[in-house]
Amino acid sequence: MTETMDIQKAQASAWFEALRDRICAAFEALEDSQTMGPTADLPAGRFDRSVTRRTSDDGSEAGGGVMSVMRGGRVFEKVGVNTSTVHGTLGEAAQRAMAARGVPGMDSDPRFWASGISLVAHMQNPHAPAVHMNTRMFWTPHAWWFGGGSDLNPCIEYAEDTAHFHATQQAHLDPHGADLYPRLKAWADEYFYIPHRNRARGVGGIFMDDHCTGDWAADFSLTQDIGQAFLPAYLPLVERRRDTPWTEADKDTQLIHRGLYAEYNLVYDRGTKFGLTTGHDANAVLMSLPPLAKWV
Repeated sequence: MTETMDIQKAQASAWFEALRDRICAAFEALEDSQTMGPTADLPAGRFDRSVTRRTSDDGSEAGGGVMSVMRGGRVFEKVGVNTSTVHGTLGEAAQRAMAARGVPGMDSDPRFWASGISLVAHMQNPHAPAVHMNTRMFWTPHAWWFGGGSDLNPCIEYAEDTAHFHATQQAHLDPHGADLYPRLKAWADEYFYIPHRNRARGVGGIFMDDHCTGDWAADFSLTQDIGQAFLPAYLPLVERRRDTPWTEADKDTQLIHRGLYAEYNLVYDRGTKFGLTTGHDANAVLMSLPPLAKWV
């Protein structure tokens, strides 16, 4: 059983890295093809990759990842596509959080292993929507599960963009069960809600956590399809909006919306909290923050 799970961990980690490479290549191709608009004279953006490392409290090696960040491109003002595979022993606070979510045995054996991909894109053009995506696998000696999803965060909303984003995700989820998309959409609506602002941070998407049916292959296939849905759901929206003329008022709207996004990630996001609590590279954990934002 342990050997099988080791193979499954390796498969999941390799998938997240392959998805990263595919997305990075697609985003760099967008940069190359941007030949119109006020940012067309900028150098085409490229991802800068750096290795991140994590150490345990005793100083021993505890995994790490690769942080891929593009800044100041023609299309993307800032986009990060990070992958990580980490392991170790959860601290007391993290143990309590896991136990509260129903994970058994954390007090007797708090070892863990986690791997995933996390993406956040902030755009040059205010009419092109920001976006977030992540998928992950988590293991303890007593349980394993998958989580993640993607959600669209436009500062200037277009109903047809929202419809396309959701329809593409539904098309990728429906083969796994007709009830799945409505449930994960509702979960995203709840998870990405900002209570202190009494509003959602965007126009939603899909989200799941603690997903374990007992069939690892089926759950991994679902997680892969969540990742597979991302590019066809998102790229057409960028291509549709990246040449739209914008005003200073549009840019101001974008900066204010980014403030909302930053508030959510710093106050509520479970992945941000976990990454900082378990000692992962802070720059990688906070990669999601926008390059510029505004509060009024």
